Order: sequence, then structure tokens, then C-alpha cells
Amino acid sequence: MSRKARIEERLQKTFTPIHLDIVDETYMHAVPPDAESHFKLLVVSESFEGIPLIARHRRVNDVLGDEFDLGLHALTMHTWTPKEWHAKGGAPKSPPCLGGSKIA
Repeated sequence: MSRKARIEERLQKTFTPIHLDIVDETYMHAVPPDAESHFKLLVVSESFEGIPLIARHRRVNDVLGDEFDLGLHALTMHTWTPKEWHAKGGAPKSPPCLGGSKIA
């Protein structure tokens, strides 16, 4: 099972999101293309209601913690309530990688 599929399965089970978007951004970084090491998440869940942003991120990190031991290097998180999602209109675009050169 791919890392993306494992992430999706765990987030679905834990947060029951009304919207979940998982983007593998590994191609934007100086790592082999199949590294599956850089991801961006948009998790929209009612379970985030009343929870501070840092606590939401900690919850996601707890759910995906072992993935970091298995090669996950970076995780951009947008953890929103449905109301926040509708107000923001979608996740912001990721900036280009500035660290190192691309591996050929």
C-alpha cells in the first residue's frame, strides 16, 4: 500500500472528514521521485470544532507519527472545520522548494 493510501485510510478512520485532499508534493523537492516524502493535507472535519489549530496538528501528527520513521519528511497541514473551509475556499498553493538541487 502506498504512503498516500495509508495516510488517507488513517485520516478517514480518525477524523471522518467531510473533505479530504492529500497531495504528494515529493516531485517539488530534491529527492527521488518515488520517495513519497512530502505531502500536503487538507482535512475538513467537524471533529476540529472548538480545538485550537496547534492541537489539530498534534492530533494529525499522532495519527501519522510512524510514517515519519518510515521516510515521511514533510507534512503541510490545513486542518479546518467546515465553516473555515467554506470561508477560505480551498487550500493555498505550496511554495517551490528552496532546499538543495533536484536529484536527476
